Amino acid sequence: MRYPKVAIVYLSFHCEPYIDDVVSALKKMTYPKDRVELVIVDNPHPQHGLSVRYLEENVMSLSGNELPHITLLPQTENLGFSGGNNVGIQWALDNGFDYIYFHNNDGFVAANFLEPLVEAMEADKTIGATQSFMMLYPDTELINSSGNSFHYLGLGFCNNLRVKAENLNFPKLYETSYASGAALLMRADLLRQFGLWDSDFFMYHEDIEYCFRLKIAGYKIMVSSDSLFYHKYSFSRNQVKFYCIERNRMGVMLMFFKWPTLLVLLPMGLVLEVGLLLFAFKQGWIKEKLRAYWYWLQPSSWKLWLKKRAYVQSIRKISDHEMMKTFVGEVIFDEKSIKNPILDNIANPLMEWYWRIVKKIIIW
Repeated sequence: MRYPKVAIVYLSFHCEPYIDDVVSALKKMTYPKDRVELVIVDNPHPQHGLSVRYLEENVMSLSGNELPHITLLPQTENLGFSGGNNVGIQWALDNGFDYIYFHNNDGFVAANFLEPLVEAMEADKTIGATQSFMMLYPDTELINSSGNSFHYLGLGFCNNLRVKAENLNFPKLYETSYASGAALLMRADLLRQFGLWDSDFFMYHEDIEYCFRLKIAGYKIMVSSDSLFYHKYSFSRNQVKFYCIERNRMGVMLMFFKWPTLLVLLPMGLVLEVGLLLFAFKQGWIKEKLRAYWYWLQPSSWKLWLKKRAYVQSIRKISDHEMMKTFVGEVIFDEKSIKNPILDNIANPLMEWYWRIVKKIIIW
């Protein structure tokens, strides 16, 4: 096997509770360490600040010895998920790496996680990105993400969350609607060609956007079931999260869907908005929902996102019909705190019924 150079971009955000497991896992990695660089981008946490001192005292001494060589890139401000990863991407591009693996702050890898990803992408140049199969930790028999589903109205969610892996049978390599940016291998040459992650997303949906950017340009997004990533996943209900999700899901639809598609989806989109307003009020994040509306009422926002749309449409090689083959009509959330009988018993059947109709209409 050829061993291309891989940069592992670890986005640190108060990494102290997690970094020991990251280090222990990377010590055991079977991919040649001299072909790997661990690029730690340290975003300052609003309460805890930077993790630089902890990293220098506990991790940097292992650089090039028990661990791959480490480059530490502390930031003066929190650049978010997309902006922080972009710092690592740019370093990797400037230093001639072939692939970039995005490693979430709160997870760790299996020893042989990298070989299946590299082998798959070396064998098939039409693969734009490949996600590791993500398991929960410490409940390691349960799935975190076997890939992700995209709902036609802009919502994304993990496939098979909290399902026992032994109850399902996965191919070694298979296609997904979009991949999680928490454990993902991407090609450096495509990042050069199509640009870095979109920093305007800040966090949430940025992995959807880049996967769709590659898909619309004709590349496949895959999952390798032989590459394991263990995620200390917890569902956070911070208010910024809901604002970013609501703003960014609308942005993704505006960027990637053709105008006739947006028009066809509008009636059910309006129904969803009514439901989301009621849900946001009940769950206590109505201010963030209204803030997202206010954002889209600004002419500057439309100017920014229409410019993004123009670029995306300029690289398009596939139709909406083709891209939407992996979209779903129901929203499946496993989080008890946001589960709702109205979603399960009324909204989902209605949205599924509508999707069965409109996906036959969308032939462009």
